[in-house]
Amino acid sequence: MKNKTLLITGGTGSFGNAVLSKFLAQDFNEIRIFSRDEKKQEDMRLHFNNKKLKFYIGDVRDYQSVSAAMKNVDFVFHAAALKQVPSCEFYPMEAIKTNILGAENVLEAAFQNQVKKTIVLSTDKAVYPINAMGLSKAMMEKLMVSKSRALDGNNVFSATRYGNVMASRGSVIPLFVSQIKSKSALTITDPEMTRFMMNLDESVELVEYAFNNAEPGDIFVQKSPAASLITLAEALLMIFEASNKIKIIGTRHSEKLYETLLTREEMQHAVDMGNYYKIPADNRSLNYAQYFSEGNTSSSNYEDYHSHNAERLDIDGMIKELLKLKFIQKELNNE
Repeated sequence: MKNKTLLITGGTGSFGNAVLSKFLAQDFNEIRIFSRDEKKQEDMRLHFNNKKLKFYIGDVRDYQSVSAAMKNVDFVFHAAALKQVPSCEFYPMEAIKTNILGAENVLEAAFQNQVKKTIVLSTDKAVYPINAMGLSKAMMEKLMVSKSRALDGNNVFSATRYGNVMASRGSVIPLFVSQIKSKSALTITDPEMTRFMMNLDESVELVEYAFNNAEPGDIFVQKSPAASLITLAEALLMIFEASNKIKIIGTRHSEKLYETLLTREEMQHAVDMGNYYKIPADNRSLNYAQYFSEGNTSSSNYEDYHSHNAERLDIDGMIKELLKLKFIQKELNNE
């Protein structure tokens, strides 16, 4: 990383702030923040007050602005996305423009500018997608793998796929904390609904791992614990010593009961790397004999890796994970 330049698209979000807290202390020559939100950029400029930081106003939907920001860049973390399931569900074309066409612009600009490594950030919702957000992220993954086949080995496109990042923008933990503090009922869609639990630091570690270990087209998944929504709610109530009621409101638009990080078809050829799985790119050519007469081992011998069969946190385990979060510490101290 010494004397290198890093670009983070959507860098004013939760992931960008977490990365900067770690990477500004390293030997990067320059870290570029690319986003369309000038207010958040100004907030970051004042908060970090670091000469290594450079800010670029632009939109991943606009290829020219992306390409201009990528001049002389060595590494790219592509975090810009529409992430809210209901928003994408009501405005699917906007999800397509940002999450698919925007990713195409980032990958093409990285290719044309000879960026050494580009890591795109995906989601468990891209696996067996049932909503527009997941569908658009699944297509982003397919774009990354497809475009990686044209690389000559000097450049790498890769992806990370992970579940909910705890306390990130728009997630359920800030909502529950707000409801606790306002003495309102905690609104739960389905008590038995489960989600993978990962904190922001772990999401940065996953991207770093991909950065250090990726070959073209690889997708990396961290092995994460899961918890039910009722466990999460009860853990928060105990942390804040609150007695709010819990109200079951039913599943939102296109929500799943549980999320999947790897399909059984992916588990068939995934590489177990300890705390992570690596899904290598399928680099077979468009030779139909390989699909109809040669094939691979039956995927029926494998099982999906999802939040219903992953390690499950109990209330004590959930409390332990929540107390690691800076957000929770600040809320407990009323900061």
